[in-house]
Amino acid sequence: MTDEEIAVKLAEYGKEIGSLKHRATDLEEQNKTIQELAVSVRELAINMRSMMEEQKDQGSRLDTLEREPAERWNSAKRTLFTSLVSTIGGGLAVAIVYLLAQIM
Repeated sequence: MTDEEIAVKLAEYGKEIGSLKHRATDLEEQNKTIQELAVSVRELAINMRSMMEEQKDQGSRLDTLEREPAERWNSAKRTLFTSLVSTIGGGLAVAIVYLLAQIM
């Protein structure tokens, strides 16, 4: 090989090395981007898990709030029924006592 051929080969190798450096830099940037994306996905998964737990808690609180009016209504019906039975029972007791008093 002559000096000219060696110089040409060195120039070609220099260009290839420059190209490889650019490719390595691009790959490093892509790798960094992928790592950031992986971290973001992990954080998103953690946040979603937290939101899911919060949603479960809110669901149980909502069930409690939805049951409260029904429980109040049932309690009101029970109270009304008890009042009616007590009134009728009291009235019957007074009527029986009155009738017994009339007979005696």
